[in-house]
Amino acid sequence: MTHHRAPENRELLRFLTCGSVDDGKSTLIGRLLYDSQLIFEDTLAAITKDSRKHGTTGDDIDLALLVDGLEAERQQGITIDVAYRFFQTPKRAFIVADTPGHEQYTRNMATGASGASLAVILIDARKGVLTQTRRHSYICSLLGIRDIVVAVNKIDLVNFSEDTFDRIVGDYVTFASELGFRSVMPIPMSARYGDNVTSKSGNTPWYHGPTLVEHLEGVDVSQDLGAKPFRFPVQWVNRPNLDFRGFAGTIASGRIAAGDQVIVAASGKASRIARIVTADGDLPVAEAGQAVTLTLEDEVDVARGDIIVRPAERPAVADQFAGHLLWMDEEAMLPGRSYLMRIGNVWTPCSVTSIRHRVDVNTLEEHAARRLSLNEIGFCNFSAGQPIPIDPYAENRTTGAFILVDRFTNRTAGAGMVAFPLRRASNIHHEHFTVDKAARAALVGNKPMVLWFTGLSGSGKSTIANIVELALHRAGRQTYSLDGDNVRHGLCRDLGFTAEDRVENIRRVGEVAKLFVDAGMIVLCSFISPFRAERQMVRGLLAEGEFVEVFVDTPIEACIQRDPKGLYAKAQAGQIKNFTGIDSPYEAPEDPELLVRTPGRTPEDCAAEVLAQLRARGIGC
Repeated sequence: MTHHRAPENRELLRFLTCGSVDDGKSTLIGRLLYDSQLIFEDTLAAITKDSRKHGTTGDDIDLALLVDGLEAERQQGITIDVAYRFFQTPKRAFIVADTPGHEQYTRNMATGASGASLAVILIDARKGVLTQTRRHSYICSLLGIRDIVVAVNKIDLVNFSEDTFDRIVGDYVTFASELGFRSVMPIPMSARYGDNVTSKSGNTPWYHGPTLVEHLEGVDVSQDLGAKPFRFPVQWVNRPNLDFRGFAGTIASGRIAAGDQVIVAASGKASRIARIVTADGDLPVAEAGQAVTLTLEDEVDVARGDIIVRPAERPAVADQFAGHLLWMDEEAMLPGRSYLMRIGNVWTPCSVTSIRHRVDVNTLEEHAARRLSLNEIGFCNFSAGQPIPIDPYAENRTTGAFILVDRFTNRTAGAGMVAFPLRRASNIHHEHFTVDKAARAALVGNKPMVLWFTGLSGSGKSTIANIVELALHRAGRQTYSLDGDNVRHGLCRDLGFTAEDRVENIRRVGEVAKLFVDAGMIVLCSFISPFRAERQMVRGLLAEGEFVEVFVDTPIEACIQRDPKGLYAKAQAGQIKNFTGIDSPYEAPEDPELLVRTPGRTPEDCAAEVLAQLRARGIGC
């Protein structure tokens, strides 16, 4: 009879298993579930049947199938998603994450590691320390895991060799010595047969340490979050009526008591705790991990995303910081490109201003890099759209962890860990002048804006923009043109045409265009600007209505036929690399303010269409 016991109130340990492909992670978890008698009889019957169909253990039950729930995983015998399982022993309860071994699923492995306190690194006794062993160990270290079990699995397949075990442990400890782990426990085991998993094995008389379960039951991974500085990220402002205004959330670290003085980290506004409210009544004191609602004695402006702290334990508040970034997107991370960052409950635009180095996880060496590709890890400088309260990730996982999200696909593109704020140019601030943008625009009778002409090379952007500017000039409007070719003779002469350089090119032009708009002028920008993200970045620099995207839509066949500069011919001959439309992509605008289709029309007709749109916006010309 196989029993399934209900969870009981006992200390909970979250850990993950990771390692290279086919090291036995799923089999190990299956063994833990099986030996803990946490398998329903119908589940056991199902995996007994599936073992004959998909199993890799002959006539024995393939315990990995308990965890490998996806059909694709069962057919291939690998794990491609993160599977969470609960089991318990008389001494402790556990939630274990089974994470993938393939390199392309490193992002899944990082997801499993982010909530774990301990990692079980499995190593195939026949193969020793592999690339993925090192990669996963480094990510565990990066994500704050300080306790490691080195599970040398399949020890039965090397005849329970002590020499093999000692060699693998030596290799691993040498590699991991720089990763800052607090404890490393090596255990020889066979997950398939249960050796040293839940009971001592007679096959390894030379091993005198604990079994895996004994170690997991006794290891101390506690972090006294209550002793750390008080951090209360506000998740929700609760205002059911005019008489109550509370701030709900979970205390990330530290302790707080009614009457204690606090401040809002970002604004510095001070007050005192009036009440600590819970569903079961008010508390005199609350600490890390408790979900509470705080009320303040004063009417202080607090919003979702703010962090309430003690005055003497303030976090850094910065819009620039350094940190590690694990890139999780198929599309490479390019410095200068704008993403959305979520840190705590705050969303803000964010870009990587520079990659200090990329980490080779095999050797821990640091290399120069201009981009980060899928699963690569870099140490970068970041620039956020607003000052935000941050702590080093090593000190506080809640206020030191963030994600970057692609602004167009909404995919989670990267996971980051704050290292320290960048206290650059602290003596520099925004100077406010009496003569502002509105005053300058009024003097010349302009409605300042950017007309951003985008399209393929040879589409007619510059020609149309030139005709439009002439009409505006004759109408007495103050204008300036920024053209793709012209800026590369000066402002951007140091840039090439790689994706990274294209991003930086448009970033610089966007900042210059913003200055011209602030001067009260109409700026006509003619750039291929092939990436939506950079056009969106420029739009984000300006006020609502100041960015007018003009998509000069000319089929590439027509552009190649025109080829006024002979560039397409050279690109097709391989003489020009990274040429848009040939070997570099063009991302057409999805919702431009103005779509100008050029086939069968003269540049003058196209310009007239743009001018009509400007008149519709109240710009006389």
